[in-house]
Amino acid sequence: MFHGISESEISELLSCLGAKERKYKKDEIIIRAGSSVSEIGLVESGSVNIVVNFYWGNSHIFGHVGKGQVFAENYAAIPGKELLCDVVACEETEVLFLSMRNMLTTCPRGCAFHTRIIQNMLRISAQKNLNLSSRMMHTASKSLRERLLSYLSEQALEHRSSRFTIPFDRQQLADYLAVDRSAMSNELSKMQKDGLITYHKNEFTLNGST
Repeated sequence: MFHGISESEISELLSCLGAKERKYKKDEIIIRAGSSVSEIGLVESGSVNIVVNFYWGNSHIFGHVGKGQVFAENYAAIPGKELLCDVVACEETEVLFLSMRNMLTTCPRGCAFHTRIIQNMLRISAQKNLNLSSRMMHTASKSLRERLLSYLSEQALEHRSSRFTIPFDRQQLADYLAVDRSAMSNELSKMQKDGLITYHKNEFTLNGST
């Protein structure tokens, strides 16, 4: 968000964007589905999940937002647009809220760092579109093993290592991949017995040519 902007400029920029900080406990809802927002959220510490709830009571994790990342920017850019999902704190989390209207409005002083943050937001939006495409790719297969291998392979590429830690616990990973938790846990055990992976909690190692 603040890439290429100095600390002194950030201080001035936060005032320009009407910045507000909020703290949340684990599992606390930050923004509830059906709400409309005018601010984007920047995760300063902790992390949040984007959770889609269905009429019959079940839910899926649609995305994960870690430290330094933003959420609700698409909704904040469309006045009155209601969220279709909940934004939920995964752990104790601190969020910095920034006015989208102030961000998109040209600063009267014509400050260069204001233009810079708009450019950064465009890059963030592009990255999120890529993340959404990745999730669609992971869930495209009907095979549970292929969904797991697709996700774990992507994580290995992102971490540039065959050994990495994923941001989800078992239930969250099952929700993200849109699968049953028990079936997924069984499949992970089979994959470990087959020598494809080694894991402990949310730490994974991809073995061999995998």
